Amino acid sequence: MGDMPLNDIPWWRWRSNVRSALHMLSDPVFHQEFWLAGREGYGDVTDAVYRLVEDTWLDNWSAEKYLGTIFRDSGEAALVDVAVLRVLRIMHQVGPDAPISVYLEHHGWPEAVRAAREAHVRLAVNDGEDPDTVPRSLDVLRILTRSA
Repeated sequence: MGDMPLNDIPWWRWRSNVRSALHMLSDPVFHQEFWLAGREGYGDVTDAVYRLVEDTWLDNWSAEKYLGTIFRDSGEAALVDVAVLRVLRIMHQVGPDAPISVYLEHHGWPEAVRAAREAHVRLAVNDGEDPDTVPRSLDVLRILTRSA
């Protein structure tokens, strides 16, 4: 992504997907202005969770498994684990097809957002990027992660 030093993380495409998901999940303004407003090109909560766990299987095992390939250190992995568990707990309770409003109203959502924010900030800063930028669209993410 952007200024990410791609040469030091072998599975940078997976990292890019995880970062994108955490970024979207961690931003309450984004939830309102993009997901709740139904803006095209940014998916929904289910899509973000899918990007978070799709290739990584972080819904089945710890991010520690990916130290040196997706995550730089155990601090990143620990924060990602917490975020994944909190978001998945809510998804399992409300269902993957629930509208964003159901997620936003869930009593555990603020804590899931906070955990995603902590993980997002750590990964973005470690990649030399500003964690407070607006999340990139899925089209931009596809362009950034396509094979050469």
